[in-house]
Amino acid sequence: MSRGPGVYAERGAFVCFEGGDGSGKSTQSRRLAAWLEEQGYRVVLTFEPGDTAVGRLLREIVLSPETGAISDRTEALLYAADKAEHVHDVVQPALDRGEVVVTDRYVDSTLAYQGAGRDLDPDELEQVARWATHDLRPHLTVVLDLEPEHGLGRFAERDRIEGESLEFHQRARTWFLRLAEADPDHYLVLDARGDVDEVEQRVRSAVEPLLARAVRS
Repeated sequence: MSRGPGVYAERGAFVCFEGGDGSGKSTQSRRLAAWLEEQGYRVVLTFEPGDTAVGRLLREIVLSPETGAISDRTEALLYAADKAEHVHDVVQPALDRGEVVVTDRYVDSTLAYQGAGRDLDPDELEQVARWATHDLRPHLTVVLDLEPEHGLGRFAERDRIEGESLEFHQRARTWFLRLAEADPDHYLVLDARGDVDEVEQRVRSAVEPLLARAVRS
């Protein structure tokens, strides 16, 4: 696993939520964004894949069951393209304005799902993903950890990735935790089975020190 020093924005704050499907990333990202706005900060709440015009087309391809089988490398490159557009159109401009960016998924999801999950070489894949995103790293990545069998049970219908085997999702979970272990200064791992309000409070406490670089409305 070749982490490297990475690039961290000098203005604004970049917070990412990662973890398995059904772990509560969307809930906690919305809660954090709402709290930050209440505190007067300018916030961009976003997600991957699909929060750009190009990204919406890519999301349909990679997640729709109707897409069927595509090669692992093709899938990884489609996700990388989504990330490139996302950073260019949404993330970097907001950070340049001094805003707080809160994203539901980022590079780690590609490393976990397309790398460990699909069994592509993680180091090779990381080079592609970091190139696509100019090696821009979140100031904080919150990993909401949950056993896949619990998270996937929350979905009545599953997309292409959610519909993969339990072993696939277990490999992805392991990789999320390995990424966090390798860089404890920029990661917070929380038990996604915990009380939602308590998880939110721990996230707030970890984010507060990052806000000195962010602007208020």
